[in-house]
Amino acid sequence: MTLKRRLTRVTSKEPGARPSPRAVRDLAEADHQDVISLIQELVRVPTRGGVDNCEPLISLVEAWLNDRGLGTRRLPDLAGAGALGIVSDVVGGQPGPHYVLDACLDTAPFGNERDWLYGPTSAAIDAGWLYGRGAADSKAAIAIFMHIAAHVQRYAEALCGTLTLLFDADEHTGRFGGAKRYFVDIAPTDISGVMIGYPGIDKLVVGGRGFLRAVLTVRGKSGHTGSQRSVGDGNAVEGAAELVRALSAYHVPGPVDAVLELPPKLTVTGIRGGESFSIIPDQCSVDVDVRLTNSFDSEAAQQLIEGVVNRVDLQRPSVGRTTVTFHENWPAYVTQDEAPIRLALTRAAEQQLASPLTVQAAGPSNIGNYLAKLGIPATAGLGVRYEALHGTNERIDIATIPAVQSTYHQAVIALFNP
Repeated sequence: MTLKRRLTRVTSKEPGARPSPRAVRDLAEADHQDVISLIQELVRVPTRGGVDNCEPLISLVEAWLNDRGLGTRRLPDLAGAGALGIVSDVVGGQPGPHYVLDACLDTAPFGNERDWLYGPTSAAIDAGWLYGRGAADSKAAIAIFMHIAAHVQRYAEALCGTLTLLFDADEHTGRFGGAKRYFVDIAPTDISGVMIGYPGIDKLVVGGRGFLRAVLTVRGKSGHTGSQRSVGDGNAVEGAAELVRALSAYHVPGPVDAVLELPPKLTVTGIRGGESFSIIPDQCSVDVDVRLTNSFDSEAAQQLIEGVVNRVDLQRPSVGRTTVTFHENWPAYVTQDEAPIRLALTRAAEQQLASPLTVQAAGPSNIGNYLAKLGIPATAGLGVRYEALHGTNERIDIATIPAVQSTYHQAVIALFNP
């Protein structure tokens, strides 16, 4: 199966779709200014992951949805530290599938604010671009999904199934706490699919490399740097440097995966050791991130790391063995061709987007990898056109908003009216 391909445009209409694709686009065009205004409101509230309190933004989203007759509930942190996100359900009048529109409330850090053309919470618009941290990832998706839910709510009685909005306030911390909290209380088999609103107008992401993370603790022998007595190979930092050099031979530890069309990747991401200029370090930690594929999975990555560690340790026989601690890992995934969310989005895109859409897997991991562990199919973007994601002057092309909204809205109609 080849993922990177251009979709051919078709002329057939979705059976049973209400409203029609043209009417869906008209609704999105009518909403355009309201969606822009809502994105600006969202961007003006700082929600840097692990830095800002997301409570003000959760309250804003909650009030907007409640004002339009959409009930909400918060996802509580079991430790009592506040809400991890917010959920809103549109429950149809007839039983049917359960689909989720997912996006994150929190954002990446600002970086150096002096380098921004407009402030990271300005939500300024210039030459058709809306500036601000989180405009692309993923406050535009939140605003679009909220408007779709408001429309769907109006014909909920005729809906066969449930549409859920899931907005995670704990994603950019790397914990994905809101999404994980949501799926604690619901059987994965009850969810038919999740559509994640990451940005990017030219592609639909239907898979991604997984990851394995490890901390390697290198041992040594402590001593005074001025001592006449040598500690031999007991300098833990020097031992860690040897280990890093050995690991660097495996930046690409395996072949390109036939399904993902991407290779695995190994990166040393951190090194920590030493306490004083006058003390030989007896411990040093090395952080390693491995991006996984279907053909190079977590077991293969663990074997590789342990093998390299063992070879380096043999060169330092006078010190203790390096400790390898493996942390959370997510598998690589691909949402299959026949998955309803993939079919619905690609078919809607054929009618709503001006240019053909590429279907592909992504190099970075996303919440879709976690969902794959639960057996839940997921897509991760399509979304608005953007520039400088997570960087200085993050911005979105506001002209692409109606096309994205109408694509998702039409897909939702198709999913609940097969």
